[in-house]
Amino acid sequence: MNSFNLPHAGRLAKILPYHLERWAIIYVRQSHPQQVQRHRESAQVQIQLRELALQWGWPAERIRVLDGDQGCSGATTVGRDDFAWLLAEIALGHVGLVIGFQINRLTRDDETCCRLINLCATFHTLLADLDGLYNPRDFNDRTLLNVKGLTGGIELHEIQQRMQASRLSRARRGEWMSQPPPGYVVGPDSRLQFDPDEQVRQVIHGIFEQFVAVGSLSGLLRHLRRHQIALPFRPISGPENGQLHWHAPQRETLRQILHRPAYTGAYTWGRRAVDPTRVVPQHRGTGRRECAAEDCAVFLPDNHPAYISWDQYQSNLRRLTHHRTHGPTPGPARTSVALLAGLVVCGRCGCRMQTHYTRSLRYACQRRALDYAEPVCLSFGGEPLEQLVAEQVLQVVTPAAVELSLRAATDYQRQRAELDHHWQLRLERARQDVARGFRQYNAVEPENRLVARTLERRWEEALRAQRALEEEYDRFRQERPVQLSATERAQIEALAQDLPAVWRSVKTAVEERRQVIRLLLQQVVVGPSASSQELTVHLHWSGGTVTEHPVVRTVQSWAQVADVPAIWERVQRRQAEGWTAGSVAAELNAAGYRTPRGLPFTAESVRQLRVRLGARAAQPAAPSDGRKSHRRVKKSAVS
Repeated sequence: MNSFNLPHAGRLAKILPYHLERWAIIYVRQSHPQQVQRHRESAQVQIQLRELALQWGWPAERIRVLDGDQGCSGATTVGRDDFAWLLAEIALGHVGLVIGFQINRLTRDDETCCRLINLCATFHTLLADLDGLYNPRDFNDRTLLNVKGLTGGIELHEIQQRMQASRLSRARRGEWMSQPPPGYVVGPDSRLQFDPDEQVRQVIHGIFEQFVAVGSLSGLLRHLRRHQIALPFRPISGPENGQLHWHAPQRETLRQILHRPAYTGAYTWGRRAVDPTRVVPQHRGTGRRECAAEDCAVFLPDNHPAYISWDQYQSNLRRLTHHRTHGPTPGPARTSVALLAGLVVCGRCGCRMQTHYTRSLRYACQRRALDYAEPVCLSFGGEPLEQLVAEQVLQVVTPAAVELSLRAATDYQRQRAELDHHWQLRLERARQDVARGFRQYNAVEPENRLVARTLERRWEEALRAQRALEEEYDRFRQERPVQLSATERAQIEALAQDLPAVWRSVKTAVEERRQVIRLLLQQVVVGPSASSQELTVHLHWSGGTVTEHPVVRTVQSWAQVADVPAIWERVQRRQAEGWTAGSVAAELNAAGYRTPRGLPFTAESVRQLRVRLGARAAQPAAPSDGRKSHRRVKKSAVS
């Protein structure tokens, strides 16, 4: 290389003594991580540029190589810590020379290039590449640097344009160009195909079926963890290219599986485009906006085999959207005490109501109060509302009790069969590992103990793993047999005859009641009525029907009770007739009246009503003993 020869006197004239007292920086950068892994010679050539600094007179201890920006694009300075450190050192006057393989190795952005040249000119820092040495304070050198920087930007644009055109052309043909989703492999025609492994396909099918059953991402994750179901993964690069691996399920991986339209057989390209208005400086990977599959630059339905239908995919997305904790849409079924948590919507503002647990359950609409400091829209006790919803649900379900019981038994048995099939596939894979270990151990020469010991240890590990898996499978079959027994079927049919008893049973968990309600109801809209003690409830059923029901809520005082005039008139009339407080309470309860707390009347509550409304009954005070009566007589005589 001619540039590594000793430069002529014109170049040496640009190097002044104070330049040699400063650092000589060799900046090394490659644009992509794949270049760092596969093209190591390029980095080695850039590092060898330190010979130029040695030839130009810099001592070896004043030469420093910066190679921390490997795999970073020169189109931006975000994430390039070494380049930021270099700019800071130039501004401090610590750098005398900056060498790069080419000027565009330092930066490919026009604005950053001009700023670097101006900074070097201000603090008397030289720039160099394989073509020569440049003094930014010299007009000719500065012009040449600006032209080279502009040429680097043009070159980057042309490269990106060609690459983008090639990607777009392949995308329009439906050819997969990235890591295939779990459950798929890239076929000879560069399109997705089902994974040839049966266990992989069974796991992916099970994920979608279980999400439909549980209705939430957390429930799906708990199911996979509880049954020790791992997720498949095949890397497409590195020494393990194409090999099948299994890893524990996690929430983000499951969310991506449910969000990807590829499982419907649709090919999309440009689904996570970068929005420049959302880019945050100094943060990598920001600004990406996930758009709908139909809005992508390339959308090809029915491009490859599908795991689920398009309608089921849209239904899954709606369920995931409903999992948000804010907004008017119903939330997920959480492990809380409230039966309708996430389903109740305020009839005034349309926001989803929150649940509060103090002495009793309450539903309150506080979203506007929290966000805009407005008054609370609505707040009421949850027990009357949940009783109403439970009664309406039982009325709908009871006529089809027998059919539902048979369907439940069939679904339960099908779920057991699927889990048993998953265990069978795991056992089959374990037996294959044992057989492979035996073949490898049996093929080695007996006297070659250096290799035989390693293969023997692998074979023993596979045998232990198989034995442990068989023991776990035996425990699973004992706890959950594949076939329902005759006794279990008879119990299911007997319970179906009396659904209210099953509903109120302590063995029926709140989560099970909630799942039944969510299958039938979309949301429960609660709004105030003309009476402050009554609420109007609109039940939105899954079939689209909306029914209206009144419910009496608890209030704070008698002044908020709508029927207080009729109650007071009856209490006065019965008092005049000489009725006792207990008899009046029994008549009020028979007429359907309730206290402000929604409780039945008692003798004590009737007396409190008289006191609060100003009707004090004259009751003779009978003396408790003779001593107290004697004192009263004596006091009367003295007075």
